[in-house]
Amino acid sequence: MEPRHGGDAALAVVRRYGVETMFTLSGGHVFPLYDAAVKTDPHLRILDVRHEQTAVFAAEGTARLTRGPGLAVLTAGPGVTNGVSGIATAHFNGSPVVVLGGRAPHGRWGSGALQELDHPPLVAPITKLAATANGPGTLVADVERAFTTALTPHRGPVFLDVHMDHLFGPAAGPVPDVPPPPVERPEPEPGALAAIAGLLRGSRHPVLVLGSDVWTDGAEDAARAFAEEARLPVVTNGQGRGILPAGHDLLVTRARSKAFREADLVIVAGTPLDFRLGYGSFAGGTAQVVHLADAPAQLAGHVPTAGAASGDLTRVFTGLAAACSKAGVSPSAHEAWAGDLRDTARAAIAGDAGLLAADRDPIHPLRVYGELAKVLDDDAVVIGDGGDFVSYAGKYVEPARPGGWLDPGPYGCLGTGLGYAIAARVARPSSQVVLMLGDGAAGFSLMDADTLVRHNLPVVMIVGNNGAWGLEKHPMRGLYGYDVAAELQPECRYDEVVRALGGVGELVTRPEEIGPALRRAFGSGAPYLVNIATDPEIAYPRSTTGV
Repeated sequence: MEPRHGGDAALAVVRRYGVETMFTLSGGHVFPLYDAAVKTDPHLRILDVRHEQTAVFAAEGTARLTRGPGLAVLTAGPGVTNGVSGIATAHFNGSPVVVLGGRAPHGRWGSGALQELDHPPLVAPITKLAATANGPGTLVADVERAFTTALTPHRGPVFLDVHMDHLFGPAAGPVPDVPPPPVERPEPEPGALAAIAGLLRGSRHPVLVLGSDVWTDGAEDAARAFAEEARLPVVTNGQGRGILPAGHDLLVTRARSKAFREADLVIVAGTPLDFRLGYGSFAGGTAQVVHLADAPAQLAGHVPTAGAASGDLTRVFTGLAAACSKAGVSPSAHEAWAGDLRDTARAAIAGDAGLLAADRDPIHPLRVYGELAKVLDDDAVVIGDGGDFVSYAGKYVEPARPGGWLDPGPYGCLGTGLGYAIAARVARPSSQVVLMLGDGAAGFSLMDADTLVRHNLPVVMIVGNNGAWGLEKHPMRGLYGYDVAAELQPECRYDEVVRALGGVGELVTRPEEIGPALRRAFGSGAPYLVNIATDPEIAYPRSTTGV
């Protein structure tokens, strides 16, 4: 179809990149994009939400689960500013999200039109590219550039706004029906891989850390093969979880403290050397550190490294395996060390059994995870949005497959949950989708349960309701002997909020009620919130504060 207006031209490019869903909240500045979505064949799905942050979080969740681009469309002014936290989260997670924003008319610019705001300077620090489309004649090229930039490693969000009169106005001409250009996937430097193999040959206590970018870059199979061939104990974080499935003999995440304390070589792949990894200092600073990344700019510069390599991560792992074979790296040299960590991990898991089945009243948060583990399928998508309650999820929910875990990532932004849940239900229509919410986090986005209802998106939501901002309450008590601004309503009825919005919910106050409630939720085929009152005096045993 010949494009009728600028919206048609922009959406034609969007379709070429395989986008199937537009996440948005209605706004007049972007009406032509909606018109283009519903008048082309097949239609582009429009999924409208109740807050623009949810639209961006849903686009980001889509990008992280599908490893393709996510699309959010935001109206001008407050529509864009409401989406900033989502854009920032995509920036820190390296998620290829394209945000198309409305913009006051070019012909009225500077006259004080409704919601007139120069958006790109606001989001430039948290995007790979932030720009305004130059005009009807360049709109196709501008949108093409946005998607190509977002998808090129290291991936990340791109913002492009378009003047309202350019979207409503006639298109400049037909849109070429050609496939998008291939994404450049650079080769790692062979000398760097050989040097890392030499370090591994001399190591007796190596540890391999697999992070989110290993999944995002499509390198999960190569990473697992490398770990298994070299017999390296593995610690996972973020979306690296599940690359080695629960129960794998090399997965020692539950022994990470011992591993990082006693390692002589730590190879970190696909994640920054940030606060989650002690800023890259292991074994009191005596361990050698190797950093592997999908792009040179992602390699650590704040801490000395003994080796580093960047490029397509599949090629990095396969190249490392070949280099290790050539260097004579012996897998048997690490077997005793891997076995020691495996024993420590198994002991930690066994030691938790009592709390995972605890009959304590008030409910210990771990009992929730003990019951959840009994009903989760292997292909479930588990989403975390919260502080203390969700920290337990990161420790006690071990995915059986890669690509089944979403959390806010290193930016730590609460409110991601409903957007991620929407994305997961759309991207994985046949899988269980369960959202673990702290009661504080629930306040950021729970209104979007209405979105789940309107769009018939069944999701199980579990609120760990301790009536407090636990992540702040307990540390403040430790520092000052008291706490302020950390109390929430005890047993607040978040379940009734979801029921009022058309979903289903129930309050659980006794441990024996948890399992039956979860089975009802998963069997309901509806948006269902299980509101579990947990002990407010239980604090997650945190080893890092993030500062």
